[in-house]
Amino acid sequence: MTRVMVTGAGAVLGQGIIKSLRAGSMDARIIALDPSPLAPGLYWADEARIIPMASDPGYAAAMEALIEDEQPDAVLVGTDVELAIFAARRREWEARYATRIVVSDSRVVAIADDKYETAGFLAEHSLEFPLSALPEDGEALDALIREVGFPVVVKPRQGARAVGVSLANNRDQLAAALAGRNGLVVQQWAGPDDAEFTAGVLFFDGDVQASIVLRRDLRDGNTFRAYVDDYPECDAYVRSVARALKPHGPANFQFRRDVSGVHRLFEINARFSGTTPMRALAGFNEVDMTLRHLLLGEPVCQPDCRKGVILRFLQEQFVENASITQFAVP
Repeated sequence: MTRVMVTGAGAVLGQGIIKSLRAGSMDARIIALDPSPLAPGLYWADEARIIPMASDPGYAAAMEALIEDEQPDAVLVGTDVELAIFAARRREWEARYATRIVVSDSRVVAIADDKYETAGFLAEHSLEFPLSALPEDGEALDALIREVGFPVVVKPRQGARAVGVSLANNRDQLAAALAGRNGLVVQQWAGPDDAEFTAGVLFFDGDVQASIVLRRDLRDGNTFRAYVDDYPECDAYVRSVARALKPHGPANFQFRRDVSGVHRLFEINARFSGTTPMRALAGFNEVDMTLRHLLLGEPVCQPDCRKGVILRFLQEQFVENASITQFAVP
């Protein structure tokens, strides 16, 4: 039986990875990790362990001890805040513990972690992107507004799920959105709400081995409906981005297509994504494909995904007090 360790069992991403593992064809024993005993994914796994927060100075040492103790065949990272830690140590830990860690290198993680760096990367590779400026560079900001006009989007350089994002339709609204805040980027409006897409790719052996594009509807920054269909121009675009980026395994691209058909990518996730289990429902189980490739040496083949709409909904679970109190922080 394959032993798979999944971090971030309390996060949407980590939970989605566990769901995809359960839906896949691998005979996997899942070891779920999280700092909180109230993380739902801990109770979906075969084994569950409490770990320190990624910001804890002892996190890396604790993870080393866990990997050595549990001897997983693969480690899947379920939160953004852990990516840089695993990226910096992937080759060392894979060699030392004879495991496979699914994370891109530090360069890719850094590009994906900063939306201004993402825009610069796309520009460098002559790929379509939203024109961007830093608020502290007044000359560049004025040039951006002269070129694209309003509306513009103000967002944190580092962030997710539309937290802290606002649309400014004039100079007064822009000033209000920037007031008292740091670490922001101002970007060209990428396109209408009904032309937003999320895409997943698997990049191995120097090229994109499989990809899928979903049009999506958002609620509170999360995908709550996704439309599976053929989007050939979008697919060609995300494959071009992936070939320039060269991730290790999975990557997620979020973009809009404006009325003239231009694609403007505003977010890269150098990992599986929150829509990973939604894509699995359509027949694109990237977690399963990744593990079968890395652990069994099977080629990644482009799935023939079924067309339709994926609806996301809430679900509850009850946990006994005794189950919660069994966990002890290492």
